[in-house]
Amino acid sequence: MRLRGIGFIIMLLSFLLTISGCGFGFEKTLKEIDPPKVDYVEEGKQLDDKDTGAVKEESGAEDAEGEQATDATTGMTPRQLYLLDANGMVVPQTVQLPAVEGAAKQALEYLVVDGPVTEMLPNGFKAVLPAGTVVQGIDQMDHTLVVDFSKEFKDYAAENEKQILEAVTWTLTQFEGVEKVKIQINGYDQTEMPVNGTPIGESFSRANGINHEMGNVVDVSNSEGITVYFMAQSDDYSYYVPVTKRMEGVSNDVKGVLKGLMEGPPVHSGLFTQISKDVKLLNAKEEDGLLTLDFNDAILTGAEDKVLEKELLNTLVLSLTEQTNVEEVAITVDGNAEVVDESGKSLSEPVTRPVDVNKVGF
Repeated sequence: MRLRGIGFIIMLLSFLLTISGCGFGFEKTLKEIDPPKVDYVEEGKQLDDKDTGAVKEESGAEDAEGEQATDATTGMTPRQLYLLDANGMVVPQTVQLPAVEGAAKQALEYLVVDGPVTEMLPNGFKAVLPAGTVVQGIDQMDHTLVVDFSKEFKDYAAENEKQILEAVTWTLTQFEGVEKVKIQINGYDQTEMPVNGTPIGESFSRANGINHEMGNVVDVSNSEGITVYFMAQSDDYSYYVPVTKRMEGVSNDVKGVLKGLMEGPPVHSGLFTQISKDVKLLNAKEEDGLLTLDFNDAILTGAEDKVLEKELLNTLVLSLTEQTNVEEVAITVDGNAEVVDESGKSLSEPVTRPVDVNKVGF
């Protein structure tokens, strides 16, 4: 009996130890799985703009070019990223990106070498910001975006400095309400670029130009920087390139832009234009953002059919709508509005700026 009682006690102790062992293991598992971290925002307040990228959008909101920004089906939106082509020129490429609130920050992140834009790049194109660059914050002050980059922003070759500054500026100023860009590195304002000292001043804007071409200008102080669009070719891919030409004796108005276009690009640039030197502007009328231009028939590919090439039309509209007061362009020939494009579509209605400039296919 005594032996049987001792055996029962031993079995009972073993059972209790087994339960205790399971209990320790379960307790350890609970401690190892930490609960998710939650940041609380007081009622009535929003997250800081630096978390979202400053430029916020809502589904269906209009972008800087006036088109519906977000495709409700795909959740994607067109963005212009200014990248470098094979000739080292800064060129807009329109790509489809996920629609997010921090649109400006997202656009900059797609300018980073070896970043998410890599798989989207057309042949011969490359990103501009040094690999590893982090956009640490973006804040909007009136019409100026203040961008804070990490120290990796300084890791670039001196010869690429102006292109980097222009690419950042033109990418960010596509957003409505953004006119200027201010650059910081680790929270410190930069009044000049860090490697070669290109002046930034208090801020930088499209008025500072892009892909500068001095031409035959002798007296820079009496010249004007006028931005026009020419074309370039890479294999079977044609695309539009903005160029700021220094020109004497003209102002940055309609006639100055047209003169810059008709003079054409520099021979060494590898760019070309569809506008013949025989083209003459007969009349120009601007009213409430609508610019009506009357040309001679040299602007047409066939005087009998009154056909205006699409590339030539886009070059005109892109160049002229860089003017802040021009929103639409109407074309007539010898006073006649019966002009069509290559597909036979009538151009009797005014044309707005193309949204998907140099659209990149997937």
